[in-house]
Amino acid sequence: MSQSLLKRLTPYLVTLGLSVTAYAAHAQEKLILGNEGAYPPFSMVDASGTLTGVEPELAREMCKRMNVECEFVVMDFKALIPAILQKKLDLVASQTKPLPERVDKVLFGRPILFNPDSYVIPKDKDYQFTKEGLKGLKIGLQRGSAQAKYVQETFGDAVEIVSFDNPDQIRLDLASGRLDLSLGPKISWTNEFLSKPEGENWKFAGGDLWTGGGEKGSSWLARKDSQELLDRVNATLDEIIKDCTFTEIRKKFMPVELLPEEAACRKG
Repeated sequence: MSQSLLKRLTPYLVTLGLSVTAYAAHAQEKLILGNEGAYPPFSMVDASGTLTGVEPELAREMCKRMNVECEFVVMDFKALIPAILQKKLDLVASQTKPLPERVDKVLFGRPILFNPDSYVIPKDKDYQFTKEGLKGLKIGLQRGSAQAKYVQETFGDAVEIVSFDNPDQIRLDLASGRLDLSLGPKISWTNEFLSKPEGENWKFAGGDLWTGGGEKGSSWLARKDSQELLDRVNATLDEIIKDCTFTEIRKKFMPVELLPEEAACRKG
């Protein structure tokens, strides 16, 4: 290119460069996050229709620090992994246990909570957790959950599994006497049932169980082709946990610590 031609084009090239820079500054990355929305206090939709709870608020803080725009899509838990595999979601921001068949399909991020399962049974009962001890009893479980898989593999057709779309429905049927027992995360069942009047005649039994395979803890998910995104998510969550923002968010919804790292955020 001749010097004279370059001189004539320079103002236009500078203008074009500024336009590209301005566009890049305003073209913020957007992520679509899937969440169950029916698992208080971790996620729920309030009276105004806003998705809230520990996980949505944690996700909002993560998105702010990552400087990305985030949009939530609320759907049944069993639909979340199919949706991310179909590229309708970029992340699943609902706690998920690393069952082997899930690990084969998606990437699991760093744990966001450790929450062992336990059976919930009537206070006046003392079941033996064997096929013979539970034979013929009705157990309420969430469709597609790690607990449902565990019970099916452990007890087979010795028990009658009654499937529900969300834990609220299970608790209603327990309180009304239509179920004999359930199996679920201890933190959730303490907050949403055993600590409330409707749960006063129920108790935990059978000890702590890890129904999510060999790995303990529950995590958020990304597609197998999204390792770079998951690395950014993990690094941001590590930062949020380390500076105690995670604990501040968690305390708005529940008093129980969810991660060992929270011990460093205790005051007094």
